[in-house]
Amino acid sequence: MASAFDIEEIYPDEPSVRLPRRQSGAAPQGVVVTLMADYTLRTRAALPSAAIVALLAETGVTSAGARTAISRLARRGVLERSRQGRNSSYRLSPAVATDLSAGGNWILTSTTASAPWDGCWTVIAFSLPQEHAAQRRTLRGQLRWLGFAPLYDGLWVSPYELTPPARSLLAGLASGAVTVFRGRQAELDAIGQRAPVEAWDVAGIAGRYEEFLRRWTPLASRTDAVDGPTAVRARTEVMDTYRRFPTLDPQLPRELLPAGWPRQAARDLFAAVYDGLADTAERHVRAVVARHAGGAPPADVRAHTTADMLAGVRGDGCGASPG
Repeated sequence: MASAFDIEEIYPDEPSVRLPRRQSGAAPQGVVVTLMADYTLRTRAALPSAAIVALLAETGVTSAGARTAISRLARRGVLERSRQGRNSSYRLSPAVATDLSAGGNWILTSTTASAPWDGCWTVIAFSLPQEHAAQRRTLRGQLRWLGFAPLYDGLWVSPYELTPPARSLLAGLASGAVTVFRGRQAELDAIGQRAPVEAWDVAGIAGRYEEFLRRWTPLASRTDAVDGPTAVRARTEVMDTYRRFPTLDPQLPRELLPAGWPRQAARDLFAAVYDGLADTAERHVRAVVARHAGGAPPADVRAHTTADMLAGVRGDGCGASPG
């Protein structure tokens, strides 16, 4: 199964551990991380390497590819290894568990309804010389993370005010080269005036939402008829797809969006599929783990749900948060 997105894209801030980058074709490392997060994030349970390999095989990843992915993730500090005799097991490192928990929470909270808008725009103008190309790329990337889009090459806009952390970030990235304004757009009589909202491809974003709805709506009504391997694959794929929306959709105010904006419908559908398949997928993962752990019941394997994503885990990444 191909992962369409860079797993790092689910983070609003820089993660403490570097996770796998997007690959062409199948992305075994990304699938390993998604599987571990989907079934061990709140407990940081250690899974036998043979069980991980078997689960990846159900997604089309070869045994050699799976073992290479696991080894590389361990070297990066994404996974922690333990041994019992000749058998190895792996679990998410505390830092990665914390990062994934924050990312999961952001995925859901970033796709809720937009806050009321005061009708004003934040405008950021910057000018960096050609020899500062790397600095300019970094600045543009951070502006996108902050919800800005380029109305013109060096003029970026957002309907929302800059937060104090965002102000500090921008000041550090381009000291003396950035100017920030906030105000209302002046209406002109001239034909061809460009509205700030045109900085975003609103139609394109809507199209991605509609594609998501078409792809997953048929499954949402029959999650109880799906077998274990299919449930695990579908949860991995729907997560890999949905987690991209926070970076695609800048949460523009309702006043700027066309009627029937599909953000909430996509969020509801994601929850219906991801949560609706959780029990079936969990039973299958437990069975695979037990088969490769001498039949011992894997008590710590637990399917993550949208409620878990909102609740998060403790800062040490070791178990569920209170309540």
